[in-house]
Amino acid sequence: MRHIFVFLFLFYFSTLYSQEKRTGPREKSFKQELKTNKQVKREAREKRKKERAEKKAIKKHHKRLQTKQVRKRMKSSKKNATRYNNNKRESFVKRWFNKRKKR
Repeated sequence: MRHIFVFLFLFYFSTLYSQEKRTGPREKSFKQELKTNKQVKREAREKRKKERAEKKAIKKHHKRLQTKQVRKRMKSSKKNATRYNNNKRESFVKRWFNKRKKR
């Protein structure tokens, strides 16, 4: 009988000890989670800024290689493309005075 009590006594304390022992990852507090999320967002924002700056530099370099006439033509074709994509018509003055093709 005495052996049973000793066994139960040891078993009870071993279960308590194992419950206090932390084997998994530590839980983060709410403030720590906010801090890590903020840092992740900041890094993503910086990465996007760098990518935009790279694209802008490439575009600027490409434009600098062109002649003045080509830059003018690029500008007008870009303007026409945006107007066409937005489903806008040309101004009425241009429509009145443009040369029409013979049919």
